[in-house]
Amino acid sequence: MPREYGRNKRVADLVQRELAGIIQREKTDTGIELMTVSYVDVSPDLKNAKIYFTSMDVGQTREDITDTLNLFAGHFRHLLAQKLSMRVVPKLKFIYDESIERGTHLNALLDSLVKPDDR
Repeated sequence: MPREYGRNKRVADLVQRELAGIIQREKTDTGIELMTVSYVDVSPDLKNAKIYFTSMDVGQTREDITDTLNLFAGHFRHLLAQKLSMRVVPKLKFIYDESIERGTHLNALLDSLVKPDDR
């Protein structure tokens, strides 16, 4: 029976917490404002991590933000290695988290199903 809260989940939580602070401090270098690390998924072998993020930065498209973050991924990994006491720090891959936009869209669809007389 698999464990509910394995090592990769604990590492993911730690990476999320530390990386959010690192990105906040490095925002002047990246030029990205109003960004949140929403979820981190670390592979079972702890070698790779998918970093899901959201951004309210209206000055850049989400593709531009994703490209910029992936460009700085090596730098973030280096800074993360200085913070964590791990032998191997996972490689970082940034992915835009569309769950908030999907939720907003679903709510709008549900609201449109309500008849005007029912309100």
